[in-house]
Amino acid sequence: MNDFTKDFAQALFNPDKINDLLRKELQQAVNNLLEAELTAFLGYDPYARNGWNTGNSRNGAYFRKLETQFGPIEVQVPRDRNGQFHQHK
Repeated sequence: MNDFTKDFAQALFNPDKINDLLRKELQQAVNNLLEAELTAFLGYDPYARNGWNTGNSRNGAYFRKLETQFGPIEVQVPRDRNGQFHQHK
């Protein structure tokens, strides 16, 4: 059994804990998706040697709070050096 299954089983009888668990998982999934989208846009993995001197690279992130049906989540939106990356809606 993985951690999500264990946490879900423990939170099953408490709706507040289920919402907290789902909010946390949703936040992680959105952040992972945005990072994967930037990786696909740039064409190389983080810290990959073939990304050196390509003219564009990762340049940190900015944070946004989003309201969801499970409560607010904090999304970490990555950015690139040239400012060309825009996440899809």
